[in-house]
Amino acid sequence: MPHTFDFPAPLLALESAAWEEIQARRLTVETAQAVREAVSAFAAEHGHDRHAVEMGLKRVVRHAEG
Repeated sequence: MPHTFDFPAPLLALESAAWEEIQARRLTVETAQAVREAVSAFAAEHGHDRHAVEMGLKRVVRHAEG
C-alpha cells in the first residue's frame, strides 16, 4: 500500500495548478520548478523520500475524484 502524506494546502494548490497546466499542454518551467522545490522541501522537512512524496502528491491531486 502506498504511503500517505498530510500535504499542506499550498503544496496541493501548487500541484493542482501544475496538473491543470499539463492537461492544457502549457506547463511552464517556472511551475514545474516550483513544484519540484516545494516537494523537495516538504520531503526534507518531514524526513521522507522525495520521489515517494512526489508520487503521493500526484496520486492525491490527479485521482482526487476517483
